[in-house]
Amino acid sequence: MLDAIRNFGQNGAALLIGLSVGAAWIAAIVAPNTSYDHLTAKQAEKHVRELLKSASDPIAVIMLVAAALAILGGAMVSGILALIAAFGFFSNRWTLGSFKTESGKEEAPGKTQRILAVSMTLLFGLAAAAAAILAVLGI
Repeated sequence: MLDAIRNFGQNGAALLIGLSVGAAWIAAIVAPNTSYDHLTAKQAEKHVRELLKSASDPIAVIMLVAAALAILGGAMVSGILALIAAFGFFSNRWTLGSFKTESGKEEAPGKTQRILAVSMTLLFGLAAAAAAILAVLGI
């Protein structure tokens, strides 16, 4: 019985983490390249910003569920790394959030914030991939 729970947790965690790594790759690499190929620079910038902002929440939730499954399956290191990656994906929400200027106007984040969000998505995608490998190994 306990072996079945452990296997379910570890296999489910590996599956969900793999799903979130793929989603992060699509959101950070594939879609922006297509956007810059087919849209003007300003439209592509806005599209990529909105895409990263809206995709980071579901990816973070998937990572949270995967972390719970990994911990349930006894892969504690994988679960902790998945929690860290989930927080990293969720932090894109804050990085790409609009802010108010001194004059009270709401302003969208600039190019630097978008570059930072793409970099963080790739970095935490790599951490998530490591968590998937650790979940497969049961660590």
